[in-house]
Parts: sequence; structure tokens; C-alpha cells
Amino acid sequence: MAKKPALTLTQTRIAEGWWEGVLNDAQANASVEAWHQDRRIGGVEVTKLAGKSGQAVRVPIAGSVLSEGVQTVLLKVGEEVLASFTIVAGVPLEEDLRAEISLLRAELDLLKRAFRRHCAETAS
Repeated sequence: MAKKPALTLTQTRIAEGWWEGVLNDAQANASVEAWHQDRRIGGVEVTKLAGKSGQAVRVPIAGSVLSEGVQTVLLKVGEEVLASFTIVAGVPLEEDLRAEISLLRAELDLLKRAFRRHCAETAS
């Protein structure tokens, strides 16, 4: 007996409050669900692509997902996670990014000094 090809869900874009992707045609009428923090997000649309194999998947980005910090939405068929998308927003993020950039600058300065010292030692 031939094994069924695995389902794949590929993101195409996020636009106008919708996540959009293409589900391969491995399983007709797959029931795609979106989950955020153990809560199901309603309104997922799965439609056959005209003239192509596969199905178009559209997931509304619910207002409950738009919160400060990092929010991840999982796209699943049954218990299998096929894809995910992450939304990052809010003031804490801005502070986190500044701290990360500051840390990266400090590490880069350390590496530059070590590299210059190494070059000076090996040139002698």
C-alpha cells in the first residue's frame, strides 16, 4: 500500500488582516485550524485553487492575537502543525530590540579588539 504524501502548508503572504497560504493537494478537504494560546481561532477558509492542484488557505488575524509582545499562531490539521506565523508588537519589544542591539554592539567591539590584537601579534 502506497503511503500518502505529507501535507504541506506554505505561506504566500499576510495582507489586510489575513494570513494566506497554499495547502498541497495530498488530502482533499483538509480541515485546517488556527490556534493561539490554546484557543481556536474561527473563520479559517479553505478553498480549491482554480486550475491548480492544492487549496488556498486564509486565516483571519483575530483581534485577540494582537497584543503586546510576541504572539504565535499555529496552523494545524488534526494534531499535526503544518505552519505557524508570529506577530510582534508593543513597547516592550522596542525596549528588547534596543537592549539586543546594544549587546550586539558590545560583542562586536570585543571581537574587533581581539581581531586587531591577533593581527598585530601575527604580523610581528
